[in-house]
Amino acid sequence: MAAHEIDYKVFGDDMQFVEIELDPHESVVAEAGSLMMMEDAIQMETIFGDGSQSSGGLMGKLFGAGKRLLTGESLFMTVFTNVGHGKKHVSFAAPYPGKIIPMDLARLGGKVICQKDAFLCAAKGVSVGIDFQRKLGTGFFGGEGFIMQKLEGDGLAFVHAGGTIYERQLQPGEVLKIDTGCLVAMTRDVNYDIQFVGGVKTALFGGEGLFFATLKGPGKVWIQSLPFSRLASRVFAAAGNGKKDEGSVLGGLANIFEK
Repeated sequence: MAAHEIDYKVFGDDMQFVEIELDPHESVVAEAGSLMMMEDAIQMETIFGDGSQSSGGLMGKLFGAGKRLLTGESLFMTVFTNVGHGKKHVSFAAPYPGKIIPMDLARLGGKVICQKDAFLCAAKGVSVGIDFQRKLGTGFFGGEGFIMQKLEGDGLAFVHAGGTIYERQLQPGEVLKIDTGCLVAMTRDVNYDIQFVGGVKTALFGGEGLFFATLKGPGKVWIQSLPFSRLASRVFAAAGNGKKDEGSVLGGLANIFEK
């Protein structure tokens, strides 16, 4: 199924949203809850899976929904279709501070593998599935690196990541080690694995977790400087203190004497 040819514009700097321009009868598929605004004559429809299984009957739809359930996402996605006569616009917002990365799958070999919570929206016809690692041990010990999403097709897809986004082109045989949470996406030719951090002291006291994502070129890789899991852990750690005066010197001294 050929993906719809959509146009877009990204607005903002650190809290971005993407505006999709739809011609009559064009559609875009998005994660539930990502809608920001839409113009009149845009029709919403909740579907099983990603919409690419629309011609596959009930079993195809259930299979598409099941793939999403394994990645921890909702069983449902939302299709936004322009049912009017002129061009209409619908916008989707990023869920936390970071950048929206447009990806033209036709220019990226027809397939991109990304973190399971990175997908934001895509032209209808793009397939959103799962990509399993070959080594089963990665699944049990590699954290978020085991089950990745794969975006397949020839249309535009939009991925969201936190902080600053670094795009790296790996040469054949070039190896790059990344914190598992910082890996956003990679093209289909990149060889991906998760390796244990050597050394007991490094694993227990290094503060960087027990595993690295090891990527081997050729291919393109997208890396984020601030994974949402890291941001959330810092927020929860600060909120757990429960003190309103933690920013002052006197407040810090009071906390010491309370212990």
